[in-house]
Amino acid sequence: MTALPFAVQVNRSARRRKTVGAQMKGGVLVVTVPAWMSKADEERWAAEMARRFARKHTAAAIDLVDRAGALARRHDLPEPTSITWAEMTSRWGSCTPAAGSIRISTAVARFPPWVLDYVLVHELAHLRVADHSPAFWALVERYPRAERARGFLIAKAGDGDEILC
Repeated sequence: MTALPFAVQVNRSARRRKTVGAQMKGGVLVVTVPAWMSKADEERWAAEMARRFARKHTAAAIDLVDRAGALARRHDLPEPTSITWAEMTSRWGSCTPAAGSIRISTAVARFPPWVLDYVLVHELAHLRVADHSPAFWALVERYPRAERARGFLIAKAGDGDEILC
């Protein structure tokens, strides 16, 4: 894992029985674990919470509204009514065409910009064509790096990461 943009502090709590909690306090991620938890579990949970917060931190630095708007104009696709980052475990992105809303997995924020752009174009295309028909793929193929980005995402999904849309 790359260097974290914050320090991590682990606190054991006798009051905490089952769950692990984490919150940022002045640039430090404070992870609270149950007092009974093993050292190995403590380390695993501290690393997992740090990974989740680092992903959100990376995503916060990217302006999805501007990026999606530019891509929609460049590739003649509809602009979304809303677009947000979301914690997703089974998709890179999702779209609700009727509402015009798009959600992008925070996992995508750590990928190269051209991969994020592909995921955005994919979801923007769903605003016009809801399914994965040939008409949909014709819209997605307007993005010049579509095939390369799909290959990147397939490789990531093969690593046990999130799967494709």
